[in-house]
Amino acid sequence: MKTSQNTLLITGGSAGIGFEIARLFASNYNQVIITGRDSDRLQQAAARIPHVTAIQSDVSQPEDVDQLVEQLWQDFPQLNIVVNNAGLAYVHSLSENTRTFDLAREEMLTNYLSTLRLNEKLLPLLKQQKEAAIVNVSSIVAFAPNHRLATYGASKAALHSYSLSLRLALAKTTAIRVFELMPPLVNTDFSQEIGGASGIPPSIVAEALLKAFEQDQYEIHVGRTADLYALSRSSPADALLAMNPMG
Repeated sequence: MKTSQNTLLITGGSAGIGFEIARLFASNYNQVIITGRDSDRLQQAAARIPHVTAIQSDVSQPEDVDQLVEQLWQDFPQLNIVVNNAGLAYVHSLSENTRTFDLAREEMLTNYLSTLRLNEKLLPLLKQQKEAAIVNVSSIVAFAPNHRLATYGASKAALHSYSLSLRLALAKTTAIRVFELMPPLVNTDFSQEIGGASGIPPSIVAEALLKAFEQDQYEIHVGRTADLYALSRSSPADALLAMNPMG
């Protein structure tokens, strides 16, 4: 997959991993479009990246998605990369929380179903390009859940399974590549409630994606994710314990 002269859409691009992907790819001679729910934060992010285009849009809202897709067809018909980075996570206890269903529904909509919907609506545009890619940003918890993020982990496990199937389906009839980016704990505003200060910088995740494009590496196990993935293959019980240490 080429790493320059692309046109990228990055959902959730105003902060964290999405912002760093936008910054890195913009500096590598790509046209970058970022979306986000918060207009002020989105514009602040856009001001820090030369020539980026910011579009306020919430991936969980059907009307926003339809408007976004229409604008992309009109203004960016050369779009060839979609990075599904927008995410939502709640820290809560399955044994004590009384809103588990409501929280899980929000996470599943944002992290999984909204990705499926946006991909489905943009596939006709991607199929017109000579080279195209979909990047689904998953997580280390797709392989072994953390009990404090149980429903978030379930949504990312669903995204992982979907990514595998989408890759197989598109490989049969199109030139669209499907990448899955799987970070470990990353130091972002998004992750502070779960100890994000001890996580890796989001710039490392962005750099891993760029390198994966160069090598056509479709499953991108960033940092600790590589070790946990290997452990989950050899000993699922030990992988679960690693994500949920006792004491």
